[in-house]
Amino acid sequence: MNKNEIRKQALALRMALSPEEVSLKSSLITEKILSLEEYRRANVIMTYLDFRNEVKTGELIQRTMKIGKKIAVPATDLKNIRLTPSLLLAYPDDLSPGAWGIPEPARGRLRPVKPAEIDIVIVPGIAFDEKGNRIGYGMGFYDRFLMQIDAFLLAPVFEMQIRPAFSPGPHDRPVDCLVTEERVIYTKQLPSP
Repeated sequence: MNKNEIRKQALALRMALSPEEVSLKSSLITEKILSLEEYRRANVIMTYLDFRNEVKTGELIQRTMKIGKKIAVPATDLKNIRLTPSLLLAYPDDLSPGAWGIPEPARGRLRPVKPAEIDIVIVPGIAFDEKGNRIGYGMGFYDRFLMQIDAFLLAPVFEMQIRPAFSPGPHDRPVDCLVTEERVIYTKQLPSP
């Protein structure tokens, strides 16, 4: 199966989840993330803002802000195919619909964060394998961003989005950890092909 076929199949499975299933599984995943040592040590966490049945990030954002950690979210530069991390001070008040209807910092609320300040990036994706390889939507925004950052990469993912091993592209950076509703997978411990 090629990447486009994997993407199509995994997206169909995710879109078939009911809102109740997405909420329940997202809460279980959030609890696991909050208990990770990497999360507890982090000061600045960048996370995606969910849409289209992705693992919900709202509870994670609220609880992270409540304990005094900084949260950054991506602002999309469509022209240059680039993400800019922006400090989130008020959730969801700082946000408005951006590219493709995905929430992002509202006009006048962009507060750029230097990539070097970010301790964890919570990465979205459509499919992953147990080695941390990721298939996104195919636009390359996160691929470009992740190549310029030295942070712990964590992907919250529904168990059914974990697929058999697939080959990464030349610019793909695997995530360090997958968190599903059932388990936590540290990918660095797995042997390379």
